Amino acid sequence: MGVVAKRSSMTFYSDGADHYSHRVRIVLAEKGVAVDVIDCQVEDLPEDLADLNPYNSLPTLLDRELVLYEPNVMMEYLDERFPHPPLLPVYPVERAKSRLFMHRIQKDWCEYVDVILSAHSSDDEVLEARKELRDSFVAVSPIFADKPYFMSEEFTLVDCCLAPLLWRLPALGVELPESQCQGLISYMDRLFERESFRESLSDAEREMRE
Repeated sequence: MGVVAKRSSMTFYSDGADHYSHRVRIVLAEKGVAVDVIDCQVEDLPEDLADLNPYNSLPTLLDRELVLYEPNVMMEYLDERFPHPPLLPVYPVERAKSRLFMHRIQKDWCEYVDVILSAHSSDDEVLEARKELRDSFVAVSPIFADKPYFMSEEFTLVDCCLAPLLWRLPALGVELPESQCQGLISYMDRLFERESFRESLSDAEREMRE
């Protein structure tokens, strides 16, 4: 990627360790948006956030008078507001497929990640979630060998959802067997080498793989 001109000014309330915040930061970096990132944690939220967001939750994106507080809505808004580079396909059928992939990532993988990270999960629940997450990635690894990105020749919002999960695997205690996951591991390397991905990383995220 070349240097992208900064085209806007926004405020993004972001948890530097949260994978939902991370996916939006990747889109912001991919689009080259000038954004004021306010790094905060659920336990210590800025006082003004409750006035902006009825759920007082992270992440929250503020663009002038518009306040968004659902990560996938933020991602699609940013893709429409800043059309280049496009991160969803042009045609309705392909766009619908991408949205369905994002939904499946949420149901099939994010829910396991959230169980592993939750302070309320029992040890048995965490162990089971780790096993299910690992086994699921092993099972789908071959599809990543077909195209450079997830079911696509181009980097899309689907990859923006997957990259934060894959980056966190060591911190989640999930180790992929190299012999069975060559396609997935090569895909991960492509994602992690992107300039936008490197720019998106918070200090907490960088420490996950140091």
